[in-house]
Amino acid sequence: MARTLKSDRVLFLAAALLVSAGVVMVYSTTAQSAIGEPGQVSRELMKQLMWVALGAAGMAIAMRVDYRAWRNPVLIWVLVGAAVAALLAVLFMPAVNGSHRWFRIGPIGGQPSEFAKLVVIIFTAAVLERRMDRIAEPLYALPPIALLLAVLAGLILLEPDFGTSVIVVLIAASIVFAAGLPARMVAAFGALIAALGTVALVIEPYRVRRLLAFLNPWEDPQKDGYQLIQSLYAVGSGGITGTGLMEGRQKLYYLPFAHTDFIYSVIGEELGLVGASLVLGCFCLIAWRGLGIAHKAPDRLGGLLAVGITTMIAAQALVNISVVLGFLPTKGIPLPFVSAGGSSLVAQMIALGILLNVSQQASAAN
Repeated sequence: MARTLKSDRVLFLAAALLVSAGVVMVYSTTAQSAIGEPGQVSRELMKQLMWVALGAAGMAIAMRVDYRAWRNPVLIWVLVGAAVAALLAVLFMPAVNGSHRWFRIGPIGGQPSEFAKLVVIIFTAAVLERRMDRIAEPLYALPPIALLLAVLAGLILLEPDFGTSVIVVLIAASIVFAAGLPARMVAAFGALIAALGTVALVIEPYRVRRLLAFLNPWEDPQKDGYQLIQSLYAVGSGGITGTGLMEGRQKLYYLPFAHTDFIYSVIGEELGLVGASLVLGCFCLIAWRGLGIAHKAPDRLGGLLAVGITTMIAAQALVNISVVLGFLPTKGIPLPFVSAGGSSLVAQMIALGILLNVSQQASAAN
């Protein structure tokens, strides 16, 4: 059974270090700004610890479920139906920061789009495994995947959440590419997605403003360029070793969303180039080990699941860090395992559990 097999310890350790760093940095980014608000510090810390505990439980379960169970058609369609229903329901929820991304029932809430990424990975991997004998025929292999992407990415775009919809499409594209679709078809698919993404970008004025602010944030330093400028100030002031844990200043009402989307800025300020490089190194380790697991997987399903999960984690990390450093326009993409937030952390840890199970089965096969 899977529970008696060996998991990839390097992968697990890299993720555990990121989760631990996330707890510490969430506390650091919320402690000083909550002075004078009784109980606020403990609430933020306890919330993050609660999500870590839930994520760890989900990861432990996923590690012990043979990944081949995810090819069950009934299970797949239940997951797809739940994802579509949740993404539809969230559109009717009260807006938070101008977006309808949160699904809340009483004290329990989350972002369905985070779990939709997992659904896309499982669905795409299972469909391609079944249709591998005719993978060179795009009209046979791709329609179900294209339909799912149109529904899920379209609903996410309506929230609106352009960044997450792009990540969802990128995840599916990576799995399709790994499955062996002819290069010309991959290029055509990429060109179509790029064209649709460009249209989605230019039809919304605020996305155009973000793009212009990214190109020259100092042209509008108090509005559209403000967040990027404060992020660059934070990273630049950290130097080699940083100002010290808890000693950062940009998080004190200067840098918006310091404990979520821009937590890497605080890491760069307080822990410097050393700390930021260690975090980046952990993500590189996860990408390296994840692709290694995909290569050694005992069957096609395991390999495609591993590619999709690795892409999900690595792509989100790359986008988040690039936004923080001014290499990409501002997007609300959290840093995997590190940023505050429940649904993102739990979904990523469940995905990690599936990836670790693939590594267990690979070790048994080898």
